[in-house]
Amino acid sequence: MSPSNTAAITRQPLRVRHSHTQSIHAAPGEVFPLLCPVRELDWAPGWQPDWVISASGYAEAGCVFQTPGSADGQTPAATWVISDHDPASGRVGMIKVIPGHTVTRLQASLQADGKGHTRATIAYEFTALGADGERFVAGCTADWYRQFMANWETAMNHYLATGEKLAT
Repeated sequence: MSPSNTAAITRQPLRVRHSHTQSIHAAPGEVFPLLCPVRELDWAPGWQPDWVISASGYAEAGCVFQTPGSADGQTPAATWVISDHDPASGRVGMIKVIPGHTVTRLQASLQADGKGHTRATIAYEFTALGADGERFVAGCTADWYRQFMANWETAMNHYLATGEKLAT
């Protein structure tokens, strides 16, 4: 393809990125294993992957899993790939693709806070792939993201304190 033809197939992305640092009431070594499609079943209300492909049975680089589409059928299932999984540094990265909707990049980084707890920095980057994705990305406001992260933080801290998942 010649450079003059590339303008017809490329466009500027409709993209939003948010980052938030949570306070998780456990050491990074306890928190990191919970950032897993299988272990999220223990603590994340409403989380239910359709399937997980993993050599170990848990999160690992190259793990692939699927989460269901919306109940109304408007949004198809999402396929996720764990792109980075480094327990020693407390980093995990994932790519989530919803065909015709969005590509999402998730990056989590855990650091000890010196008091036995974890500072978990969670960043999401949403890129629209079509009209439905554009509507979704437009709704990914800073306020929406803060609430999303507050719910995640509350659910994980509840699980770590009680061993139980919050009721939905």
